Amino acid sequence: MTAGNLIRFVCILLLWLFLCYILITRAARIDFMVIFTIVASGIIVFVPLYKKYVRKKN
Repeated sequence: MTAGNLIRFVCILLLWLFLCYILITRAARIDFMVIFTIVASGIIVFVPLYKKYVRKKN
């Protein structure tokens, strides 16, 4: 992973964490749907990035 890719990955991670923080602080209560939204968004965001930049290609 090059330095540019690492910087992009960290920026996306920080943005995702900020959005999760907003979701948690603005939610009336923390229930299954809030937790599911956070987990699902993490999977949608980070699995493709992992496959593209981190996983070793054969």
